[in-house]
Amino acid sequence: MAVAVTTKTAWKLQEIMAHSSNVSSVVLGKGSGRMLATGGDDCRVNIWSVSKPNCIMSLTGHTTPIESLQVNPNEKLIVAGSRSGSIRVWDLEAAKVLRTLPGHKANICSLHFHPFGSFVASGSLDTNIKLWDVRRKGCIFTFKGHTEAVRCLRFSPDGKWVASAADDHTVKLWDLTAGKLMFEFTGHTGPVNVVEFHPNEYLLASGSSDRTVRFWDLEKFQVVSCIEEEATPVRCVLFNPDGCCLYSGFQDSLRVYGWEPERCFDVVLVNWGKVADLSISNNQLIGVSFAQSTVSSFVVDLSRVPKSDSVPQGLIRDDQPLVPPTPTGSSLRRIYDRPSTSCSKPQSRVKHNSESERHSPSSEDDRDEKESKAEIQNQEDYKEIFQPKNAICRTPPRNEPFPAPPEDEPGTAKEAVKPSQAVDVQTSLAKQELPDPVQRPMNASSTSLSRTEPSVIPAARNEPIGLKASDFLPAVKNQSQTELVDEEAMSQIRKGHETMCVVLTSRHKNLDAVRAVWSTSDIKNSLDSAVAINDLSVVVDLLNIVNQKASLWKLDLCTIVLPQIEKLLQSKYESYVQTGCTSLKLILQRFLPLITDILAAPPSVGVDISREERLHKCKLCYKQLKNISNVVKNKSGLSGRHGSAFRELLLLMAVLD
Repeated sequence: MAVAVTTKTAWKLQEIMAHSSNVSSVVLGKGSGRMLATGGDDCRVNIWSVSKPNCIMSLTGHTTPIESLQVNPNEKLIVAGSRSGSIRVWDLEAAKVLRTLPGHKANICSLHFHPFGSFVASGSLDTNIKLWDVRRKGCIFTFKGHTEAVRCLRFSPDGKWVASAADDHTVKLWDLTAGKLMFEFTGHTGPVNVVEFHPNEYLLASGSSDRTVRFWDLEKFQVVSCIEEEATPVRCVLFNPDGCCLYSGFQDSLRVYGWEPERCFDVVLVNWGKVADLSISNNQLIGVSFAQSTVSSFVVDLSRVPKSDSVPQGLIRDDQPLVPPTPTGSSLRRIYDRPSTSCSKPQSRVKHNSESERHSPSSEDDRDEKESKAEIQNQEDYKEIFQPKNAICRTPPRNEPFPAPPEDEPGTAKEAVKPSQAVDVQTSLAKQELPDPVQRPMNASSTSLSRTEPSVIPAARNEPIGLKASDFLPAVKNQSQTELVDEEAMSQIRKGHETMCVVLTSRHKNLDAVRAVWSTSDIKNSLDSAVAINDLSVVVDLLNIVNQKASLWKLDLCTIVLPQIEKLLQSKYESYVQTGCTSLKLILQRFLPLITDILAAPPSVGVDISREERLHKCKLCYKQLKNISNVVKNKSGLSGRHGSAFRELLLLMAVLD
């Protein structure tokens, strides 16, 4: 009889020699939890895949050691700040430097990407915070108020605020629209190392070298609770994706906190030393630390870590919307509405009163960007990680959880270090007095626990929607009759097989027809034929090809594609929505300025047939874009990556209003 193998709760995944000199900064990609970026004293930024030993890409261009790194939410861009105050942004898919942003006068201590939109915030040893527009290569606004180095920056989930933590023992909250300080939180007695927004509620957490974690209410602007039991400085914090608890990284341990009332749910021993960054993927917490030239990664199995008294355990799917948690405190806190935001007000004001902050490109900067390059050191891993985003793939493989190794000795791998006696009593009482989940007051925005068929069918799924394996097997009439006759089983499985073959044959025939038109004519006629077939899947396949080559796009193509994009954005299939968003973003970036300029131009003198045709196409595109903007506006309130994509499109379409 096989004996059940007990696996570890926390384990070391790997250790790599990341640089030829000392490592100075590491960061994990928060989208997948599988991407790792390291910066070193060798002035390089190296890109890795967690659990793989070889460097994928090495980014050069900085002339001084790297001090800070950050990856954007969709893991396509990375920004690095150096000791000289220079900032560089790289496009990982294109494998090239995108922008060089000079402006700070000292070390770059912190960086963060806006949750939607091409904006980056930077904090420096010069005590200033700068907001950058990556597209325009300029500084939009400079926030001044801290008196010492700014150690951490975080944008709020709705993109309206930015929080800053500094060595002056303060946490400041800044309003991006008004371009001014909203509130200053005081209470820490040492440098504040990290700050993090709650994913749903108006709540902010901060960790300090004074060995405390504080929680701040962003509606009442007051402290909610303070945890003061720690023996080492707080280095990094991360909320669980559903907001039920806070994970805090300390020297060789991970602690799980609640804040109303303040309590410690668990302490997990992890021999990671001084942990530098945390990320969550597949119900596993990944932590990274560095010492000299080596970087180590560790995994904690969150399914074996108590997160709260009421939240059920289980795998959190990235492709499903997160349900806001039921607060365990005294009152319900306000939830982020995630409105569409742009940093237009500070931007417009800077144009006439802070023009000196803008940096005009010079020949020196152009030379710097030419000298910056991305060396792809592992072509196979690079194609596997970055190239599939541009390839046609209806069901891309999901990242699987890291397999947990077996325990060295039963019951010794996961040892909970007992917190103070008061916390022990609180935790045990909370477990004893756990009320029935049905009686607990539910959040107004929470959904039922019973699963229904999703309104959006995810592209990354492991089973077909609406189908059950039991439907294809004959029903068991008698409980003792467990053996199935082969003929009966096969006849059930064959049901619907012919229909599926007909569908696939028809799809193949349609694609062949479109391909024949493209080979004998041009892309416009092939798109016309795809639209005439009246099969959105064929249109999606064709757009996935066209989206990879921007030079194929013409104004004629936009008039054909835009009505189809409107249908794709309203589709229940996630892959269709993603393709529609990609095509619309490309059209907005390449053609919207042209369309608005032509429509705003004065009428020409005489008869110009080509100009009249162009004007007619622009009017048609403008009308179609207005219709699509209503769809984008309605969907911009969605959570997750869909909402982020629609909010970014809404920013690009702001000129239509």
